Amino acid sequence: MIRTSLLAAAFLAVAAAAAAAPPYRAPRTASGAPDLGGLWTNASLTPLQRPKGFATLTTTEAQARAFEVAVVREFNEEQDGVGGRQSEWWDMGEYMTRIGGQVRTSLIVDPPDGRLPYNEAGLRRVQEGMSAPIRRFDGPEVRPAPERCVAGGGGASGVPMFPPRYNGNYMMVQTPEHLAVWSEMGSGVRLIHLKPGTRPPPSVRLWQGYSAGRWEGETLVVETTNLHPGDTFKTPAPIYISEHARVVERFTRISSSEILYVFEVEDPAAYTRPWRGELVFRATKGPIFENACHEGNYALPGILAGARYEEKQAAGR
Repeated sequence: MIRTSLLAAAFLAVAAAAAAAPPYRAPRTASGAPDLGGLWTNASLTPLQRPKGFATLTTTEAQARAFEVAVVREFNEEQDGVGGRQSEWWDMGEYMTRIGGQVRTSLIVDPPDGRLPYNEAGLRRVQEGMSAPIRRFDGPEVRPAPERCVAGGGGASGVPMFPPRYNGNYMMVQTPEHLAVWSEMGSGVRLIHLKPGTRPPPSVRLWQGYSAGRWEGETLVVETTNLHPGDTFKTPAPIYISEHARVVERFTRISSSEILYVFEVEDPAAYTRPWRGELVFRATKGPIFENACHEGNYALPGILAGARYEEKQAAGR
């Protein structure tokens, strides 16, 4: 009886100490803002949309492990040979996303079903995007943006910052005026403006949009508009976000090794309602490498030349 009482007292003391512990406070920059700088990765086996095998946003560790093993096994069975993307550099990580100690079955947290709430126009654009850019070879402008080396695959370097199938590493450099985000998947640096400024007119469209940030306590809130129409369809995943979308992101450093990243997409041109997702950026040692894409993009002239050759063959010339 005495031993039980002692154990209960010890448990209560630990619980009280945990409850009394102050929340994590991020290190500060020279200007006093929470410091988001460093090397990070958002690689994850948790998909954007919830798979049919999961009914809720969270799952058990046992179910998560079974899913992780199955995904890796399927990945290994579908290798595309030596020199192919899968065998040489695909790296989606080994684990599902965990937030607050709970395994997430989808990055989408709202709607509750974990699915993208497309309207009819959005679904039509997804279907068009999955077929037309692959079948058209009229010129470089109709080829997908990642193939032209102007945007990262799967939206990794765009807004929101989705986990890619490989190169899921980011370097963040913070100054009083900007947060610069260099994606290993992309070909450019995204600038988030931290000082009040004038947002460009709607006619000005940028590949990563125009991002204006403000601090709300420990959280950096970023609003992005002026997205480029050439990066609306995110390949290889069938995701469509129109150039008219408004995206609000929240970066909160929740530990010495994690940044909680929450994003909301408001896009009536493609969706029936706003939708929201959550993921975690984890500290990584790196190094982060330059994404040379096609080493000068020599592949694109070859693709177009091949199409011209097929046209001549079809015309009997």
